[in-house]
Amino acid sequence: MLDLADLTAAADLVHDRMPPTAQHHWPLLSAAAGAEVWVKHENHTPTGAFKVRGAITFMDWLVRTHPEVPGICTATRGNHGQGQGQAWAATTAGLRAKVYAPHGNSVEKNAAMRAFGAELVEFGDDFDSSRQEAYRVADEEGLFIVPPYHPELVRGVATYAFELFTAQPDLDTVYVPIGCGSGICGTILARDALGLATKVVGVVSDRAQTAKLSFDAGRLIETNSANTFADGMAVRVPVQEAFDIYSKGAERIITVSDDEVAEAIRLYFTATHNVAEGAGAAPLAGLMQERDAMAGRKVGVILCGGNIDTAWFRTVLAGQTPQV
Repeated sequence: MLDLADLTAAADLVHDRMPPTAQHHWPLLSAAAGAEVWVKHENHTPTGAFKVRGAITFMDWLVRTHPEVPGICTATRGNHGQGQGQAWAATTAGLRAKVYAPHGNSVEKNAAMRAFGAELVEFGDDFDSSRQEAYRVADEEGLFIVPPYHPELVRGVATYAFELFTAQPDLDTVYVPIGCGSGICGTILARDALGLATKVVGVVSDRAQTAKLSFDAGRLIETNSANTFADGMAVRVPVQEAFDIYSKGAERIITVSDDEVAEAIRLYFTATHNVAEGAGAAPLAGLMQERDAMAGRKVGVILCGGNIDTAWFRTVLAGQTPQV
């Protein structure tokens, strides 16, 4: 759990490396949704996604508590598996950053990770296969594994919700995408630390439902595949520590289709001229799906990242849905 002192200290640390991101009320977006919509712009961080916040707090903790470690090893789909943020934070601290990504991962996210200093290795067919290999290699090479969920990651990630809730404490509902779960957990923990009544709704792809299935069943449930172009949500195996928080703190978890995500990307661009990746647009897709229930309410959506490949974005703007 996090208290107000934890959040304030984490925010001070994060803001020493990057400014707070904005939360904007966009009139055209609100008109389309039939609600007062506030967008948290995590697409405006130094790496274009929210995960950099957790990388900052995690790396600060790592160099203080494990000064002997020569570097880190992690797995990713680009943003949400830590890649760009961890590479940026690790190399800035003078450490190696070995990052595993599945074959067929976003070409542009791979290029960005290398630019941020990552030693990128492609392995496996999906994130969970890459994650298993990252754990094996970390042990073999004496690198510190950065898991998809860690208290220090969540402490940093929670700072975006801390900023949002401090600026707009009377939000009725906030929609958050779920991959491995650090984002929704950080949002829940920030809400609780501030003593707010805001409902937190998780959003997953209907092609990657592990978090929803686990939430509904009250226990961890894996899926056999996670084939969605919203790659930040493409997770097959739920994380126990995250489940322990969102299973109690989320109002509900809903699914959105790839078509709904593509439509939300188009809406973001036409209404705000912001670029959203699949997972970044999923909360807006969830809000639009629940438009009638949210009519007239004050609602937040987390635009968690804007790192979509050019080819996919071109396809979406042409009115189509990328196929994977």
